[in-house]
Amino acid sequence: MAHRLLARRIWMLSMKDVRCLPSSAVTSSSFSTSLHPVSSRMSFLAPSRTPAVSHAVRRAVSFNVQDNEDFTERVINSDLPVLVDFHAQWCGPCKILGPRLEKAVAKQKGRVAMAKVDIDDHTDLAIEYGVSAVPTVIAMRGGDVVDRFVGIKDDDQLDSFVCKVIGQ
Repeated sequence: MAHRLLARRIWMLSMKDVRCLPSSAVTSSSFSTSLHPVSSRMSFLAPSRTPAVSHAVRRAVSFNVQDNEDFTERVINSDLPVLVDFHAQWCGPCKILGPRLEKAVAKQKGRVAMAKVDIDDHTDLAIEYGVSAVPTVIAMRGGDVVDRFVGIKDDDQLDSFVCKVIGQ
């Protein structure tokens, strides 16, 4: 019964666009049992995962900044305008704004990127860009700050902010 549920879940995931799912959601073997060897458990996963791999190759709309070098490479040196979302795991408004902002960026179909910076992990970046409260969103184009806002905005305000940043 558990194998049938697992197979159904994997089949359902393969039918959806899994770009936004973490890779561990598709390849995790934490639901294994000791009755079957690993090779027999994983053999039925491969055909289901194959179509999803082609979707995962697409360019990500948003990304997490890993370190200062990554920030320089992917934000400052970016050809696209980049919205930098300074947030924290403990921040309730950040959890509300993040998905809304990602949705507004996704509507632009690759004309703008979004970088997510956790201020607890990258305090130096937060200080460098004058972030004194979260959530703070900074718009950058060509390595220069062109606009910013602090706090939550509704969907229409986010859409107009993104459009203004990309020059529409």
